Amino acid sequence: MIRLGRKVPRPRVAAFLAAVTLGAVLASLGAGWRTGPPTGDLSAGGPSPRPLTSPGPRRPSCAEVAATLTPRRRLAQLLMVGVDPSRVEPALRLAGSTGVGGIFVGGDDTALLVDNRLAAVRAAAPVPLAVSVDEEGGRVQRVDRLDGPLPSARVMAASMTVEDVHALARTRGAALRARGVTIDLAPVVDVTGQPDDGVIGDRSFGSDPAVVTRYASAFARGLAEGGVLPVVKHFPGHGRASGDSHRSAVTTPNLADLREVDLVPYRQLLGAAPVAVMVGHLNVPGLTGGSPASLSPATYRLLRDELSFDGVVLTDDLGGMRAVSGRYPLPQAVLTALVSGADIALWSSGDRVEEVLDTLEDAVADGRLTAARTSEALDRVLRAKAVCS
Repeated sequence: MIRLGRKVPRPRVAAFLAAVTLGAVLASLGAGWRTGPPTGDLSAGGPSPRPLTSPGPRRPSCAEVAATLTPRRRLAQLLMVGVDPSRVEPALRLAGSTGVGGIFVGGDDTALLVDNRLAAVRAAAPVPLAVSVDEEGGRVQRVDRLDGPLPSARVMAASMTVEDVHALARTRGAALRARGVTIDLAPVVDVTGQPDDGVIGDRSFGSDPAVVTRYASAFARGLAEGGVLPVVKHFPGHGRASGDSHRSAVTTPNLADLREVDLVPYRQLLGAAPVAVMVGHLNVPGLTGGSPASLSPATYRLLRDELSFDGVVLTDDLGGMRAVSGRYPLPQAVLTALVSGADIALWSSGDRVEEVLDTLEDAVADGRLTAARTSEALDRVLRAKAVCS
């Protein structure tokens, strides 16, 4: 879930010319994650509609793109790392030197989100860069000082129609896209009746799974139509967990109970709009065997097999939340998440990237992280960026 409250600072995701170099190819594809209506390609500036009758240029296959990257750069595409939101230079260095697949812009400072500063960061990246924020509304929002505040999810559900929320999210998605953001780590689809100031609380659309489904679906569709990829969270459900995963390990109701309540929105949402899924650091009796869900292969099997989801799956913050960081060093947590089935490992602090990549390379060399698992994750990431077909 990345952050607990609005005011808590954090350091903390064109035409193809077939006969040119990879750098020119990827520059021509822009920085976009594939969202929005199927008639348009998304570049850094937003949707660019194209008639359905146009054959369009051929995109390279994902295998072709992967073959042009060094093994270390392939692994780097599976990382989303926090950057300092107040300065351009650290983000430039990170994108250029490590080739990470995405950055996360957190905190209250908006310097990186104005004056087209993200364009230089994207230009430094060897593969189109995913840029993420967590713009939920209420106490978790990033651009309220720039583009106006959004109400919390609970207030939206209590005071707005589904159509109103859809329109609001579409407008906010377009505003984010115009600033260079390609991913919004929202909406929250946790089902809860917690007080407003609870760890999920007013970040949730409510305690009724049907209400959560309707409003979260509208919010996700609006974001996608605005040009950013929505990320539904926190799978398989933080709303009724025992505590706050920022501070300690937490436990949810058992899996059978989750199926009746917390997983209901996912069954509807995962096929209704282009979305990614964020997995929380939740111990689920009957599923995770005492491990956090984000580091449990059973969690990803539940998502892939039972819920038939084949989109991008990323972790919650692996470096800044005690449910994981209190038990696992960051490089080990990243490796375990990727081996277990995550496509993107996220951490908000922005440090230790080279150390993480060293660990991943060692794991590939000794077989702990298989070529098949790496290729599967890389294909999903590259396809979501519309880099390949």
